[in-house]
Amino acid sequence: MPFGTAEVTLAVGQSLAVQSRGKMTIRRQVGVQYAVTRTVVEAEGDNTEISVGPYSAVTRLTVTGGAWPTYYNVGGLAAAETFGGANPTLNSVVYFDHFTKFDSAEWTITTTEAGAGSASEAIGTEAGGWLVLTNDDADNDNDFLQLKGESFKFVAGKKLWFEAKLKTNDATDSDIVIGLQITDTSPLDTTDGVFFLKADGSAGVDFLVEKNNTATTVEDVATMADDEAIVLGFYYDGISTLEYRVNRDAVGTVALTNLPDDEELTVSFGIQNGEAAAKTLSVDYIRVEQEA
Repeated sequence: MPFGTAEVTLAVGQSLAVQSRGKMTIRRQVGVQYAVTRTVVEAEGDNTEISVGPYSAVTRLTVTGGAWPTYYNVGGLAAAETFGGANPTLNSVVYFDHFTKFDSAEWTITTTEAGAGSASEAIGTEAGGWLVLTNDDADNDNDFLQLKGESFKFVAGKKLWFEAKLKTNDATDSDIVIGLQITDTSPLDTTDGVFFLKADGSAGVDFLVEKNNTATTVEDVATMADDEAIVLGFYYDGISTLEYRVNRDAVGTVALTNLPDDEELTVSFGIQNGEAAAKTLSVDYIRVEQEA
């Protein structure tokens, strides 16, 4: 299922404009008195704004898509409505960083530096804002960052979204972790969190849901490649579904048996060398949103 799904009924003369990050489709329902017999695609877009209408008759539309809560405006109303998530300006907790700047004081940073140099965190030169973590050059040297303050918690009735775009210079000989975890000096072996983990010796990415050191693991939900960006995300509907996503497409769901609903969590990510050579992890953005 896409993150956002809504039905919108337009009066005569009204139009609909939708802004979404990710794939999006607007379908028009066809039938008599809304006894729908079929739908037709009115418009499609990817990471853009699309619009339809105005219509000469009352029209019902189904809007699906958006890697993030999608906001729509009907007939030029001043205040946008929302579906698929909370309105971040009103009733949600949001963390979003596109890494156009970096302040180390905002992070708990854990490093191992057994090589000839030291680990570093710096804004890259690539357009769009990237934070580049570079390890020292000994085997198992690492650099892990955790946002200070544990601002998120899995709570029944509260939807939660996580999404990050990242890449590495070595998709095989490195360990990489990213997601929500408790503050821990060893994020590769944490006791509580919902996160993606790529182990040394493999380019496959696993998805873990862990509570009190007991994890539910879905193996190889994605595959990384050297210097190629990937988008990893998950969505908790606040009820019974935890969905993991790759490149903004729903891949699967996981049981909630080990959902860490008894701990506050924070943004956590980093990289460890799988051999005696400096590895890098570049993060374009991280966004987390939860209904308050």
